[in-house]
Amino acid sequence: MNILIVEDEKSLALEINEFLSKEGFTVEHAWKKASAEEKIFVNSYDFILLDLGLPDGDGFDILKLLKSFKDREDAVIILTARSAVDDRIKGLDGGADDYLPKPFSLNELLARMHAIIRRKHKLENNEINVHGFLLNIQNRTVAFGNERLNLTKKEYEIFNYLVLNKNRVVSRMGLTEHVWGDILEVNSDSNFVDVHVKNLRKKLVCLSDIDWFETVRSIGYRINC
Repeated sequence: MNILIVEDEKSLALEINEFLSKEGFTVEHAWKKASAEEKIFVNSYDFILLDLGLPDGDGFDILKLLKSFKDREDAVIILTARSAVDDRIKGLDGGADDYLPKPFSLNELLARMHAIIRRKHKLENNEINVHGFLLNIQNRTVAFGNERLNLTKKEYEIFNYLVLNKNRVVSRMGLTEHVWGDILEVNSDSNFVDVHVKNLRKKLVCLSDIDWFETVRSIGYRINC
């Protein structure tokens, strides 16, 4: 999953970045409002962790901009030292998914992110059964029966993203954006996405038939459930 941290407190931003990177997320960072808006115009994110007090503007303006795009599904968690109830209400009414006052535990941040994923995708718990393959979004594992698959980080991220968007066609560009991050840094002529998907298929098909894992010609992929 692709995360954007909008935070001008560099030590905190680096701490969050290191923690989430170790958890397997792809992380980008913006120190200022202007750079955050530039990134949002180019990329979409699974999560935006948004500080309100930025050196060149207010984080509420970023939230307002984000929610002006009708097709965006970025989840927003406001991270701020502001403790006023009015600010919390304004953020939630403005479309934020959650509000976490500073200081906070990184493990609590991660738990809130998992909770948002469950709500967004209507999951009862952290496990998703896909034709006998059990994906655990918290432990970041995929198992079939008693056998745990040895997936690379990118293979897991591909499977995770396709499963969370089951029955929807996911374009190669969309998959690239959410698994690899900034699409401006990616060579659009490369077939590296197809190579990773091919390797993932090989590992899945060794355990079960995967006719539900569909390639949509000239577009991308879809998992049918």
